[in-house]
Amino acid sequence: MKTLLATRSIDIPEGVDVECNARVIKVTGPRGTLSRDFKHISMDCRVVEKEDEETGEKTNAVQVDLWFASRKQLACVRTVCSHIDNMITGVTRGFCYKMRFVYSHFPINVTLSGDIVEIRNFLGEKRVRKVKLMHGVSYKRSENVKDEICLTGNDIALVSLTAAQIQQATNIRNKDLRKFLDGIYVSEKGPIEAEG
Repeated sequence: MKTLLATRSIDIPEGVDVECNARVIKVTGPRGTLSRDFKHISMDCRVVEKEDEETGEKTNAVQVDLWFASRKQLACVRTVCSHIDNMITGVTRGFCYKMRFVYSHFPINVTLSGDIVEIRNFLGEKRVRKVKLMHGVSYKRSENVKDEICLTGNDIALVSLTAAQIQQATNIRNKDLRKFLDGIYVSEKGPIEAEG
């Protein structure tokens, strides 16, 4: 069964500018600009002006419409809205992924050389594991917490992908995973907290 019209909207906060042009959405905010292409989904996307019923204030919002959609296509509406919401959060607050080093005997040594994260002494191995930082992702060592790194950036996809690649670089093969728990794992993730 097809749904006649599925529509969803996201409010645009102050200080953020959103452009929709042929399903390419560009979000500009205080931290920078993010752009994403949604041409693989056949939907209507536009910036509309909404009026609050109680106060009467006019605010801008991004509206996503999908006509005559099947059940699988309906799921795309919320997915697209979530992506746009993450882009708005990225250009206003940014995203931070915190990772902790876990080791039982050999201390893991992580350094940054240029834009490559180098992991040494993992399980006492001589091999140097290298992970390239994605564009727009910054690496920082935590000052107050031992064996912790912070990955920050505007694009949640790039920040989380970098964290996943660092975690996968320390995968353990040919050993009992219940016993060998060494690695670098994501301990905390979310928008960057406002200081103060």
